[in-house]
Amino acid sequence: MRIISGKFGGRRFYPPADKWPTRPTTDIAKEGLYNILQNWIYFEAEIFLDLFGGTGNHCYEFISRGCRDATYVDRHRPAVSFVRKTAKELQIESELTIYAMDVFRFIKTNDKKYTTIFAGPPYDLKEIPELPMLILTSGLLVEEGMLILEHNPNHRFQNNPFFEQVRNYGETHFSFFIKK
Repeated sequence: MRIISGKFGGRRFYPPADKWPTRPTTDIAKEGLYNILQNWIYFEAEIFLDLFGGTGNHCYEFISRGCRDATYVDRHRPAVSFVRKTAKELQIESELTIYAMDVFRFIKTNDKKYTTIFAGPPYDLKEIPELPMLILTSGLLVEEGMLILEHNPNHRFQNNPFFEQVRNYGETHFSFFIKK
């Protein structure tokens, strides 16, 4: 896996793959996503939240592009340990807050507001259809803030009142929602 752009652009990191329940975003899909985001947001001003953070891939990318306030949430202890280790190696501990906890508990108990939220849940998570409304009505996202949900082609969100668009990269789909 690699960081695409910014101060760590081109840097590779190698998470251990043994028995991890994570599904990292492919490089092709990630590159497509960040080509869109670089035209939509100003990374230096972002307060970023990565739910189901896995390898920390999206936090590294946001911080590499200038974000100074990123939050990572995942309950899988080996993934959290890997992200802590990588944050130390990249010397980004002051920009990255790490929570080792269940995402649904975090959503219910956290009171910080974010400008962009990325959620990359396991594709077999049964709550995926409800996840956008849960996040968008939780108070986590600022007005006009953006939620990006990574999912497979089995889910459609066009009827959600906050839905803006979907982008497809093979089996990886990114649905974009704006809190209005």
